[in-house]
Amino acid sequence: MDQQKLKLRCGEKPVSLSIVNRVENLLPRGIRERFAPRLEPLFEQAEAIVEGKDDRAVSQRTSLFAFAIRILSALIAFISQVLLARWMGSYEYGIFVFVWVAVVILGGLSCLGFQSAVVRLIPEYQSTGNMASLRGLVMASRAWSTGAASLIAGLGIGGVYLFEASLQSYYVLPFYLAAICLPMLALSEVQAGIARAFNWPSISLVPTYLARPVLILFFMASAVLVGFKASASTAITVTIIATWLTSIGQMLFLNKNLRSKLPAGNRETHSMAWITIAIPIFLAEGFFNLLTNVDILVVGKFMPPEKTAVYFATVKTLALVHFVYFAVKAGAAHRFSQYRSSGDQKLYESFIKDSIRWTFWPSVAMCLMLLITGKFLLMLFGSAFTEGYPLLFILVIGLVARASVGPAESVLTMSGEQKICAVVYAITLLINVALNFTLIPVYGLAGAATATTIALLFESAALYATTLRRLNIHMFILPLKTSNLNQHEAG
Repeated sequence: MDQQKLKLRCGEKPVSLSIVNRVENLLPRGIRERFAPRLEPLFEQAEAIVEGKDDRAVSQRTSLFAFAIRILSALIAFISQVLLARWMGSYEYGIFVFVWVAVVILGGLSCLGFQSAVVRLIPEYQSTGNMASLRGLVMASRAWSTGAASLIAGLGIGGVYLFEASLQSYYVLPFYLAAICLPMLALSEVQAGIARAFNWPSISLVPTYLARPVLILFFMASAVLVGFKASASTAITVTIIATWLTSIGQMLFLNKNLRSKLPAGNRETHSMAWITIAIPIFLAEGFFNLLTNVDILVVGKFMPPEKTAVYFATVKTLALVHFVYFAVKAGAAHRFSQYRSSGDQKLYESFIKDSIRWTFWPSVAMCLMLLITGKFLLMLFGSAFTEGYPLLFILVIGLVARASVGPAESVLTMSGEQKICAVVYAITLLINVALNFTLIPVYGLAGAATATTIALLFESAALYATTLRRLNIHMFILPLKTSNLNQHEAG
């Protein structure tokens, strides 16, 4: 390739030149000259993402950063779970994951929907310059969520004490300990939402997805080395320490950034208006959290801890696919609210189409990769865990279907349709629970995987139909034929 032409084309920008130079150093001259013209559009696209200042480029960078964090987090979490399973054995590991999943669900519910409500409200207050309400929202959302989590933790401890006789004895002490995590889990969720709304992905993601799993692994290894038993109770204890440290650290960094972004001043609190927005989101996301974890809880109810451990390891092996969706949501959710509020319908719908593509194709690639490597990955947990490999082929069907509609629930929530979104998730959850209770006693772990997949298929279809009917937006990876669109509008 003509270097002078390249420099003029790239505007002497070091990012594009560094990409080209790296390619040129790796490829023989003949191949370089043949394929360089085809690579130029890719270089330009990469340059636009890395150096662009428009909202689309910022969202792409945020999504890519979030995806990179989640990939690194997946690697760390996978290594951590493998080591925990190896240290603890499938029995104690099964107890730990059952209790931890239950606590994470409660931690999300304790936020009362404010972890997503702030993502919708903060851009609105910024665009209108309503700093007093913005300051009030930042303070009140954290206070209310932490207070609610503390209340739920107290009620949970009381419930375990009252119904201890009806619980399996091996769950009692871990549940007592895990309740201590709830306030910090809720605080971290809301702080992550605030950071996302301000486009601070590192504050939003690093504490939960990098710092906490690394600390859990470090503290657990230290505990085992000094002579503590590698039990579920020990694992929960080190998780408490790691959760409190990361949540407090996140709060300090967030407060520092807020001081530069949000000057001190009077605060306004609009409790009823915020609650009116947050409660439907609370229901929708609460149902979603239950939906994504209810199979693990039902498996834990009907089957011994060893089987719970196998199913959990199988589901977490597929976590990388979920991370694609999460990364797109992290970079795009607040943009849905911003573009909807701006009134630019063309930009709004174009950005939605981008978000579907960003979700679907990486998810398909991840599914194929995990189907190929899944047996080896499960074997790392222990030979008994390969029992979960056939389940991957069932579960990926639902994941691909879910990816085909992109972040549909975020579009609905950020467009003021959080109530209908909650209804969709409530129905999906009921279907999932009913199928799990019906299929697991008969088919075991395969029944749990089948129930989850059927529920995801229904959820995907329901979200697509809802966005089409309520927003007249075609949220599907395949284009809608014009004749079908005209028939829908005529109806």
